[in-house]
Amino acid sequence: MSRDKNLPLTETVFYILLALMEPAHGYLIMQKVEELSGGEVKMAAGTLYGAIENLMKLKYIQPVRSEDSRRKVYVITEQGRAILRHDYERMQHMLQVTKPFLYGN
Repeated sequence: MSRDKNLPLTETVFYILLALMEPAHGYLIMQKVEELSGGEVKMAAGTLYGAIENLMKLKYIQPVRSEDSRRKVYVITEQGRAILRHDYERMQHMLQVTKPFLYGN
């Protein structure tokens, strides 16, 4: 696995991408992130929208049509899925090599 300059993802970005496996608007993204993180990650709207702008620039997420014209809805892209997968694999490797040192076998 070659190292991507955008890895490791921050915890917040990781959860945003995970939350966007299904289309969602900003408030729903904030709720999903909090739920996925077990309440550990709570975002302010400004933090979320700054992250959304960066993720769109990186082409990890994209806007999609919404029936409610007042809300912008986003979804993860294939490129976003790939970076999420790479970060997951990176963390899995770290856990795998650490486990024997902490727990034996």
